[in-house]
Amino acid sequence: MSETTSEQTNEQARLADEGEARLGWIRSRMHLLREVRERFEQTRPFEGKTIGVGLHTEPKTAVLFETLAAGGATVVGTGNHGSTQDDIVAALATKGITIYGKRSDTLDEHIGNLNRTLDARPDILLDNGADLALLAADRGLTGAIVGGTEETTSGGLRLRDEGRGRIPFPVLVINDSPLKAIAENRHAVGQSTVESFMRITNLQIPGRRFVVVGYGWCGRGVTQYLRSLGGKVAVVDSDELKAFEALYDGYRVGTIEDLAPWAEVVITATGHPNVLQPHVFETLADGAVIGNVGHFPWEIDVPALKQLATKVTPVATALEQIDLPNGRHLVLIADGRMFNLAGTQPKGNSIESMDLGFMLQALSLERVALRAGELEPGAQPIPDDLNRYIAGRVLSVLGASR
Repeated sequence: MSETTSEQTNEQARLADEGEARLGWIRSRMHLLREVRERFEQTRPFEGKTIGVGLHTEPKTAVLFETLAAGGATVVGTGNHGSTQDDIVAALATKGITIYGKRSDTLDEHIGNLNRTLDARPDILLDNGADLALLAADRGLTGAIVGGTEETTSGGLRLRDEGRGRIPFPVLVINDSPLKAIAENRHAVGQSTVESFMRITNLQIPGRRFVVVGYGWCGRGVTQYLRSLGGKVAVVDSDELKAFEALYDGYRVGTIEDLAPWAEVVITATGHPNVLQPHVFETLADGAVIGNVGHFPWEIDVPALKQLATKVTPVATALEQIDLPNGRHLVLIADGRMFNLAGTQPKGNSIESMDLGFMLQALSLERVALRAGELEPGAQPIPDDLNRYIAGRVLSVLGASR
């Protein structure tokens, strides 16, 4: 073994040890998934099946992967661009779970990792953003896939738009579940966005003027948690009913053009591309901070922003100062990526919320593995019986009667 190879092996072992130490703490707090894992070890619903995953790879998702493997699955996949945690990938490799990719991957390398995942010919997909499902359709690989799940708002939108008529297998959209909407999208995203904003920028919330673009479940959570800490919050949403709801929830409501000069911080949470465009950048206040918590790094038109810039200066980890021709500057968080998972020391959503969300994932994948023939092709909501069963388990585990 060469000296270089030996150093690489030692580094991987060190990373695996670090990852396992973090995993132990997380695993001990995910009571719902532990319950599922114990049952899966007995019933083996995924015996002989390969599950291809495309999901942010961090400690909580690793516990989900372990749970699926305990149910007999061969788990192979990749993380999402910019959020993969290398020590967790190394720890999973010691358990026979193959996750391609690393935190520093370029977008082209990430696309290569998605293709390698499909090269394993998965029977079931656990998707995030519909990347695997749509790539499988592009490559003509959908015939061997019995079904899958989709984690996100963005992925559900893509499946129902780009994927319409192209996905011949059922996909249970986890994001359609009221459990995920309330526990994860509203409360957990709200909490993790505020926590990450404060940690990355070291700025206070009280008295600061925030514009939240998008008043879906994630936007509702972000606004709620910002206001609870003293932020002044306004909302932009092109859907009249959501704007109406935001008004009656007590927020200032307007268009992004009207609110941009007022904003000190703009946070996007829509699931749609190019929400912040060049004409908006030019009207934002000097020093305004912009960031995104939607799944894809496309809500802020970062290429256009940097093309417009006269100078781009890294000012801290995951923070860049963008100087504009009008003499103002903006501060961009995490290059427009989902900053609660792609920023400094990313933690993502709370352990408890992901325990619930991943129980929903695991049981939905079990439903696909065992009863795919009872489901319609294409994107669809989680069956109601699963939502109600999990809601009951959460009430019990969290001691709601105390």
